[in-house]
Amino acid sequence: MPNRETSAGEIRARFRTELSSGRPLRFPGAFSPMVAMLIEELGFDGVYISGGNLSADLGLPDIGLITLTEMAQRGRAISRVTSLPSIVDIDTGFGEPMNVARTITEIEELGMAGCHIEDQIMPKRCGHLDGKELVPAGEMARKVRVAAEAKRDPNFLLIARTDSRASEGVEKAIDRAKAYVDAGADMIFPEAMADEKEFEAFREAIDVPLLANMTEFGKSELLTYGQLEELGYNLILYPVTTWRLAMKAVEDGLKSILEEGTQAHLIDRMQTRSRLYEILRYEEYNRFDESIHNFRLE
Repeated sequence: MPNRETSAGEIRARFRTELSSGRPLRFPGAFSPMVAMLIEELGFDGVYISGGNLSADLGLPDIGLITLTEMAQRGRAISRVTSLPSIVDIDTGFGEPMNVARTITEIEELGMAGCHIEDQIMPKRCGHLDGKELVPAGEMARKVRVAAEAKRDPNFLLIARTDSRASEGVEKAIDRAKAYVDAGADMIFPEAMADEKEFEAFREAIDVPLLANMTEFGKSELLTYGQLEELGYNLILYPVTTWRLAMKAVEDGLKSILEEGTQAHLIDRMQTRSRLYEILRYEEYNRFDESIHNFRLE
């Protein structure tokens, strides 16, 4: 059947090369496999699989209620349909260091290109809310070390996220980031930086690749691609953008149906059936099916 032709190992190796290209890689969030297919078709660099998106999709707040099984299976469903690298959010690792090791094993075997783990205590909070509490830096470093040892593919990208800027300040956040790099992190994710100066401070202090989270309605200034390229960031997340766009459209459409009594006036705002089939590669499935029915034994 039509499927991606590139193996997970090949995707990870290519991803590592692209990270050193000197340009930031853009990873929009995909809340479904269909969105991931569209992200690839439009020419983005990768796909992000957000714990916040999955929580919202399940009708839950983003406070660490989802499980490894739920996250891994959603990640697998999304990553399998695209040849782009996928990064998955594993929150605090779904437990203590031994659980973190299992988490890394599971998501690597399911084909994802990398993950990020954060230094909050449970129950965690969204990275752009107040009141976050952190584990000691040494405890997080142990999780990072275990995660680094658990991965089998050296190209699997282990990203350490620190949420410490809000409670400890930028300098302490940088100190934590350095400890996580020493423990084996391949990339640092400084969460909820306020402005360009704070992003710049991290770039000047940290030698490994850096991730910038450009989420809407948060604490960070929404910097442009050009600004982040000039600052030397390697990867940009747009984690919940597609979800927010979709949910606003759904809400507006449902309200309009209640008011108008029909959806007829909304047709020009909908994706057409032909466009849906184009993204899904419907004709390739048809050709595959026909090749089976036309098969004859000689």
